[in-house]
Amino acid sequence: MVHAPARPPENAPPVRINLYSDTQTRPTAAMKEAMMRAEVGDEQHGDDPTVHALCDRMAALLGKEAAVFLPSGTMCNVVAILTHCRSGDEVVAHETSHILHSEGGAHAAFTGVQIMPLKGAKGMFTAEDLRAAIRPRTRYTPPQRLLEVEQTANIGGGAVWPLAQLNAVAEIAHGQGWGTHMDGARLMNACVAAAIPPAEMVAGYDSVWLDFTKGLGAPLGAVLAGSSEFIGQAWRWKQRLGGSMRQAGICAAACLYALDHHVDRLAEDHANAKALARGLRQIPGVVVEEPETNLVFFDIRGTGLDVARLQERLRMQGIMISGLGGRVRACLHLDVSAPMVEEAVAAIRATLAAA
Repeated sequence: MVHAPARPPENAPPVRINLYSDTQTRPTAAMKEAMMRAEVGDEQHGDDPTVHALCDRMAALLGKEAAVFLPSGTMCNVVAILTHCRSGDEVVAHETSHILHSEGGAHAAFTGVQIMPLKGAKGMFTAEDLRAAIRPRTRYTPPQRLLEVEQTANIGGGAVWPLAQLNAVAEIAHGQGWGTHMDGARLMNACVAAAIPPAEMVAGYDSVWLDFTKGLGAPLGAVLAGSSEFIGQAWRWKQRLGGSMRQAGICAAACLYALDHHVDRLAEDHANAKALARGLRQIPGVVVEEPETNLVFFDIRGTGLDVARLQERLRMQGIMISGLGGRVRACLHLDVSAPMVEEAVAAIRATLAAA
């Protein structure tokens, strides 16, 4: 049986500090004002000027020929893999990748591909790992068609792939005749943390997308970029999976606002993540992974309390936090301030001490 998303307990107070995910961000008043002022048209007919402005800007930012506006990052991954691959092909990706763990089996259901999971620390694998995964080309093996990477690596702790490592695995893939695809859900976090321009970061990848609903704070939307031919084919899959979003300029305006106002400030989220990690390290029994961007993962097995109970007790104090792979995950974003970080550390310390 598949269950609908859980609702909070009836007696739970309003959420005051939301560390659950950067997808929990709310559009700012200024972003909503930009949305209300947006020029719109029918995206199906190609006459929404704000959508065009967003796609043109994103193609230029990422160093690609063209781009398409889609409702979500998951849809970007599905459309990209449908465009790159045929049924029976194989995609090579990390064993903790979003396409394996968090997309409802979409790639098996819609694309008919299989995914070869590679191991590696922090959600990344090396050139040597990739070479070892290359199959002989015989009628017994699936055609390997695509390399997929995730920047930043979510379950890897929000880790940033080093540029040299990104380029090395892309070079091997291209040498085999494969395509390359980057899940760039938190790409701008990686670019800000590494001080590398987006076009340079993604130069080795045939397709890449950026999610605007995470740290960039928009309520909806992601942009998938690639060659003109690739995006033309991606549009056919967009049509098959639901079609245009009609007067989508209202949502595209939020994304344009985010590019103008919410990119550089990601550094604040990274600083708050480090402050949270420092505070958590002072709590007995808590083991904290050093954050590279806006995600803080920590292990509480040494405290006598499990993740679900910590979540439950914090939620009753108006604090939301997530659990992932047996660890606790705290996500910093534009709706979490430095004083909120201090309050969250104090609440976690008191909750664990009471346990």
